[in-house]
Amino acid sequence: MKKLIEATRKFIRRLVVFFIVSTILAVVAGRFLPIMVTPLMIIRCVEQKEAGQPLTLHHRWVPLAEMPTHMPVAVMASEDQLFLEHHGFDFKAIQKAAERNHEGKKTFGASTISQQTAKNVFLWPGRSWLRKGLEAYFTVLIELIWGKERIMEVYLNSIEMGPGIYGIGAVAEYHFDKRPADLSRADCALIAATLPNPRRYSSLHPTGYMYRRQHWIERQMRNIPPFKMKSEK
Repeated sequence: MKKLIEATRKFIRRLVVFFIVSTILAVVAGRFLPIMVTPLMIIRCVEQKEAGQPLTLHHRWVPLAEMPTHMPVAVMASEDQLFLEHHGFDFKAIQKAAERNHEGKKTFGASTISQQTAKNVFLWPGRSWLRKGLEAYFTVLIELIWGKERIMEVYLNSIEMGPGIYGIGAVAEYHFDKRPADLSRADCALIAATLPNPRRYSSLHPTGYMYRRQHWIERQMRNIPPFKMKSEK
């Protein structure tokens, strides 16, 4: 019995070491290499196949330097206005969301852009405690290893922006018939307006609600500092 317990402990220790080393190496690789596929993209393709739909996956990596300067500002205005100030977590927003969820039935999230990026690139959709714990772990890693500029670049390239549409390169081409660099300030705000639920809200066929949210984001963008790359500082 003692040998079995000791063997189990050794196996668990090795498994933990393997997990830590492999995940750190994956994050380091993601710091330098374009991320061309994510778990969410694969999951959506599986869902399409199970539903008997044609496989649709549009994604093209676009360096941050080739994106319009309005795009990072628009998503910060929409999703995470303290992105440049926090270290991966907005604890005030988390507390406020917890209070609102406790008071009512509807669930409100408080994920930062860093948390969303960690989830999009390394994990799967869901609300389990395991996934949230792993999300926090990967958020800390990318904040330490990637930094804000790379997090924003990966976020804007990996986030779902419509059915089968991932990243600014694809949404610019298929929803606006433009190059990413040619997207206007209003275009960027409209794209950002879809992000709470890009499978429900479409920048290709915007509703009145979408236009109202677009205008709100444009007003909020006035209060967001420009997102400057290191080469511009």
